[in-house]
Amino acid sequence: MLTAAIFGLLVLLMFLGVPIAVSMGLTAVLSFLALGSPDLLMMVPQRMYSGTTSFTLLAIPFFILAGNLMNTGGITTRLVHFAQCLVGHIRGGLGHVTVVTNMIMAGMSGAAVADAVGTGNILIPAMEKAGYPRVFSAALVGAASTIGPIIPPSIPFVIFGSMTGTSVGRLFLGGFLPGILMGLLLMITVGIISKRRGYPREQRATLGELLRATVQAAPAWGSPLIIIGGILAGVFTPTEAAAVASVYALLVGMFVYREIRVADLPRILWETVRNSVQVMFIIASASIFGWLLIQQRIPTAIVEGLMALTDERWLLLLIVNVILLILGCFMEGIAIMLLTIPVFVPLLVRVGVDPVHFGVVMALNSMIGLLTPPVGMCLYAVSSISKVPIWPLAKELWPYIVALTVCLFLITYIPGLVVWIPNLVMGVTR
Repeated sequence: MLTAAIFGLLVLLMFLGVPIAVSMGLTAVLSFLALGSPDLLMMVPQRMYSGTTSFTLLAIPFFILAGNLMNTGGITTRLVHFAQCLVGHIRGGLGHVTVVTNMIMAGMSGAAVADAVGTGNILIPAMEKAGYPRVFSAALVGAASTIGPIIPPSIPFVIFGSMTGTSVGRLFLGGFLPGILMGLLLMITVGIISKRRGYPREQRATLGELLRATVQAAPAWGSPLIIIGGILAGVFTPTEAAAVASVYALLVGMFVYREIRVADLPRILWETVRNSVQVMFIIASASIFGWLLIQQRIPTAIVEGLMALTDERWLLLLIVNVILLILGCFMEGIAIMLLTIPVFVPLLVRVGVDPVHFGVVMALNSMIGLLTPPVGMCLYAVSSISKVPIWPLAKELWPYIVALTVCLFLITYIPGLVVWIPNLVMGVTR
């Protein structure tokens, strides 16, 4: 009864249009008052503060900064040109270019919305000029941007690792194969749609053009090498890697490509601060809400209830995935993670699910939620830059959502797709 009341209040506030961060915080405060625990309110500011001061979470603003620097510094433009030379000659060429560009950019920013804006501003006008409908271009840019936080680095992996104590390095490595699988399934979908609709293909690039594009894009490849290589070599932590990647993106943009001016820095930094504050406010509010759930032993009750229902691993994974997909339609991805990690991780660990495996599954769930109305952040981002209304865009997105859902269930029930590389590189955990 108490669980229903707390979550009912949260849903009511969200239904009334209260932002998710405010809804979680307000639900916690009102619940403490209703439970006759006003003394606990004294702990709210402390909990908000402590929820955002983890050293691991410092990586988030740096990854956001790196993405903003890439989009301003010419890195995105050169990666698009490289992808065009590589796959543009396939039927639906610029559609495949969109997917490949996002797969490459995924190794640099770790933020889906940043990738959607960065590639969308370049590729949506280019695709429209080449004869593709704007709604198709916008939908594909949104779908492809979800690869960003799966192929490392990844802001959701940083949050999951911070909350559960799971190695962020192992989570990063676990995202490689699922991210590549996402890209392949999206490209297959693009190919089917392009063949049915008769979309064009680009002229095949010559070997010389491909080599020139590779050389021009080469400095951009330094960022993922710094991030992943530095972490695996033990040179620095994920947080330090994010800071180094930001500095690298700044140096490339200012001194190699020469597209970032000193006058651009205040705007870039302000955008980074604004995005970082939004994320951190959600984390702070979720920490209060999570504390409320723990105080009332709600996660334990839910775990025991589901375990009483079934202890079959495959069925529990199915139930968790369905719950996360439904929540993704109504809540922001990071908020879902912060809300459900304390509930689901103990449950799934108890039945033998590797936390690294579940961390990647949860991240992909949250990415699908970015595309589904009424609260899909990537949906709104590409709608804003393309001027395509939300509902036609959502209708065009459904084949890609199906493809991503297929990928989700493949990695859910074939754990090796996630844990093989971490176990190979870092050893099997006991």
